[in-house]
Amino acid sequence: MSRDVTSSLLTLPVELIYRILDNLDDFTFLCSTRNVCQRLNYITDAYHRYQTLTTLDLSDNGIEDHGAQHLGNALAKNATIVMIGLQSNKIKELGAQNLAHGLAFNMTLTALDLCANKIQDNGAKYLATALKTNATLTILNLGSNQIGTSGAQYLAIGLKQNKTLSILDLSENGIANQGAVYLADSLTNNNTLTTLNLSENAIGDQGAQHLAHALTNNTTLAILNLERNEITGLGAQHLGNALASNTALTSLDLGNNEIGNRGAQHLGNAIINNTTLISLVLMLNEIGDEGAQSLAFALRNNRTLTTLNLCNNRIGDNGAQNLANALINNTVIDYPPVALYAL
Repeated sequence: MSRDVTSSLLTLPVELIYRILDNLDDFTFLCSTRNVCQRLNYITDAYHRYQTLTTLDLSDNGIEDHGAQHLGNALAKNATIVMIGLQSNKIKELGAQNLAHGLAFNMTLTALDLCANKIQDNGAKYLATALKTNATLTILNLGSNQIGTSGAQYLAIGLKQNKTLSILDLSENGIANQGAVYLADSLTNNNTLTTLNLSENAIGDQGAQHLAHALTNNTTLAILNLERNEITGLGAQHLGNALASNTALTSLDLGNNEIGNRGAQHLGNAIINNTTLISLVLMLNEIGDEGAQSLAFALRNNRTLTTLNLCNNRIGDNGAQNLANALINNTVIDYPPVALYAL
């Protein structure tokens, strides 16, 4: 602000300044009213919006790196905001760097949504560095941000040291199989992450294998989304082997892959003895009657799975009959029943 404006703020009645603040939008209020002068700091500290503003949703705007810089500066000093939504803006690497700077000092923010921006690998690097020291963030959405293998590696390093993040969304990026390897390695050391979304990342069977290995040791991850990742029956076999011993995972999404009858057989064998999985999504996987038979056999013995999604497969009358027969003795599948998903 200019010297004249600052001088006015030194003399304007507090009530008039409150009226001015009342007419500012949340973004302007949060980013432009701090450190103009000491008197304004005192006034905003006592202003009700500054004390009560906890959620700021700026999704689907035109915010670029410059705007993200202001937000980062505000985060470094603000003590009330717990959630910021920045989905579908135009934030790139520099903006991510400034937001990461704010996270390094912020002690209240618990959720940050940066989905559908363009922070790329270097932006992920800055945020990963912030994760090493930040002690409050529990939800981070970086879906659809052009993050590749290197970005996944940076985030994996950050996860090894982070003690609070519980939900990480990396869907619709390009981490590929090697990126999944890095993240799987971090899961063997991390004991706070409960939800990991890696859908649409082309991790393939190799990535699935390493994640499966991590699941054999991890005791906290409860929800894993691997939808649309070019996983075949081989990858499903690795995941099935992990499910046979894992006691933490409650939801596994393998929809829109290529696991086929072979993969369904391995997963069916796994859930016979699994006692924690409650939701399994296998839609769009080219599973036929043979695969349905394997899953039906598992349902006769499993006592924890409540949701099985088999829609848009290749299951015919024989497969439907096997599934229907399994439901006679199964008492845990929720409505709508598995037979409806199979048609």
